[in-house]
Amino acid sequence: MDAKDQRPYKFVWPLQAMPLARAMSLSYALLIIYVSLNPFDFDFRNGIEAWAWVDAPLPRFITLFDVSINILAYIPFGFLVVFAAYPRWRNFVALSIALGLSALLALSVETLQSWLPTRIPSLMDWWANIFGGLLGGLLAIPLGPQWLSGSAIHRRFDQWFGLNWAACALFLLFPWSQIYPQSSWLGTGVWGHAIFGSIDWGTLVINQVVQETVITALCWLGVALLLSSGLRTKAPQWRILMGLLCLTVVMKTFFTALQFGGGFSLIWLTAGALWGMALASLLLWRALRFNQKIRFNLALFCLVIGTIAINVLPDNPYFILNLRHWHQGRLLHFNELMRWVSVVWLPIALIWMIYNAVQLKPKH
Repeated sequence: MDAKDQRPYKFVWPLQAMPLARAMSLSYALLIIYVSLNPFDFDFRNGIEAWAWVDAPLPRFITLFDVSINILAYIPFGFLVVFAAYPRWRNFVALSIALGLSALLALSVETLQSWLPTRIPSLMDWWANIFGGLLGGLLAIPLGPQWLSGSAIHRRFDQWFGLNWAACALFLLFPWSQIYPQSSWLGTGVWGHAIFGSIDWGTLVINQVVQETVITALCWLGVALLLSSGLRTKAPQWRILMGLLCLTVVMKTFFTALQFGGGFSLIWLTAGALWGMALASLLLWRALRFNQKIRFNLALFCLVIGTIAINVLPDNPYFILNLRHWHQGRLLHFNELMRWVSVVWLPIALIWMIYNAVQLKPKH
């Protein structure tokens, strides 16, 4: 046999439709509907016509925040629709589809808001949503066929996760679990007094920097080791997890600016948070060299101890004071959804980790 025939060939992903983009487009549309129509207390007998908002005058008070949110909310939708339309529709045809679907979705939402007592439909919101969908489509158009077909994403996914879709889902959900304001950065499993009860610490004084450093380090080390069990052995695990941490920091900063105002976007980035991230990242670099069993036990230990510390130790008094700057009316229903994500992420992740460990256990 010719030596040339014995050399391994490089697998090339085919350029084809991306079913994941279609599923994500539909999921994101449902998310928009949920956030826009929650709590779904419709009153169809309020005497308001379905299209009354089209001819209604613009609201007297239009804030930059409301306009920005309406634009930003539809950018991912327009972006995903262009991906979902490939390869049958491309370029400006796909952009037209993204624009049309954004307009139709926004039209449906604004119309249904006419029968919600807590919502005020507006033609300004509709145009802002359309503009957001247009921007999202324009961002996707320059991407090449490898991205639009999902080939590059599939290749990266295969290199990092293999067939472990559950690990990828937990990986992507983790930054969202940190958006809701919490007393400790990267804290997970905040179940309050429902499980642990109310503890009176009296006049005991605890150094808040040390407390937050320990909790942040425990939580991030535990989460990172948990997620590392879903990554391929040959994947650059430490760099991937550091990338996840950076993404979480960026998303937290962005949404904190929306919740508290631009001047308080880094209000969560305390000395304890910085020291905790630095300490855990250094320990993680060493811990990733351990075998799977040791990493499993270490992750379980860190997450259990961190969860107990979060729920039992007193809240940071500075965090309680900072909550005064929180604009509770902003992203009200979105914040409620993110609160539930922060609550359920850890139990689901622990169930997955334990199940994964049992499956990998050698059978005699």
